[in-house]
Amino acid sequence: MTLTDPGRIIAAQGRTAAFNVIQLEHAEAIASASERTGIPVVLQISENTAAYHGGLAPLARAVLSIAESATTPVAVHLDHAEREELVYEALDLGFTSVMFDASKSADAENRERTAAVAGRAHGAGVWVEAELGEVGGKDGAHAPGVRTDPNEARVFVADTGVDALAVAVGSSHAMAERTASLDFALIAELERAVDVPLVLHGSSGVADADIQRAVASGMRKINIATHINGVFTRAVREALDAGSSITDPRKYLGPAREAASEEVARLIRVIADAPASPGAEHEGSAA
Repeated sequence: MTLTDPGRIIAAQGRTAAFNVIQLEHAEAIASASERTGIPVVLQISENTAAYHGGLAPLARAVLSIAESATTPVAVHLDHAEREELVYEALDLGFTSVMFDASKSADAENRERTAAVAGRAHGAGVWVEAELGEVGGKDGAHAPGVRTDPNEARVFVADTGVDALAVAVGSSHAMAERTASLDFALIAELERAVDVPLVLHGSSGVADADIQRAVASGMRKINIATHINGVFTRAVREALDAGSSITDPRKYLGPAREAASEEVARLIRVIADAPASPGAEHEGSAA
C-alpha cells in the first residue's frame, strides 16, 4: 500500500486518528491496529522523539518502511517540529506530512516562518500542519485556559497557506487522566472560520464521548500520545511483575506492543464512528 497523507485520509473519511511513535514497537502496534480495523491512520514522530533517538533518520526510516508495508493507507507525520532544518530533513526522508510549530514565536514571526516552511513543503507535495497560539507554560498554545480566536485563525491560515491548523479548545498535552473539558461551541466556530481541517492536540486527556463530540463539532485530526504510552507501560510492568527472571526484552515489549495495538484499534473505531460535522465536506484536500 502506498504512503498517504492526513489530508487524503480526511478527504475520504472525514477525520483521522494520529498516534505518536516512541520506538519501533509503537509503530508496529499502530500499523497493525490500522490493518485489523481496515481504517487508515497517521504515524507521528515528534521532535522530542527524534532527539531521544539521536536524530530523526534512524527511527523515521523504520517507520516509513512499516507504513509502506501496511495493507491500509498510512501517513507518516513529523509532529511539533520547532526547527526548520528538522522539517526539511523530514521532507528529504519521505514524510508525507509535517507540523511546523512556531507558536512560541511572536505572531508576525510565527506567520513568516510558517509561510516559508509551507511553501517549501508544498513544493515537495507534502501536507502542512501548523499551530496558532501564544507562549504559556509547558504546553504553549495548549496550556490550560488558552483558547484560539476564530478571527486570528482565519487570518493565520490565509497568511501562511497551511493545510491544517492545530487549535486550543480546552485540551492539554501530557494529561494522564481523561478529564479535559472541551469548548465545543468554539470548535464549531473555528470550523466555520477556516477552510482547512482542525487538529485536536492533547486528546489523551479527552474522554471517548467528548472525542466523538469534538469530531461532530468540527475536529478532523485527533492526536493521541500519552494515553497509548500509559497502556504500553502498564503492560510492560505487568509482564515484568509476572516473571521476575525475564531478561529478554521481547518478553515484555511484545505484550506491551499487543496491548497498545488493541487500544489504538479501539480508539480508531471510536473516532471513525463519530458523526461528521455539517462542514466536513469542504475540508481535507491534500497539498
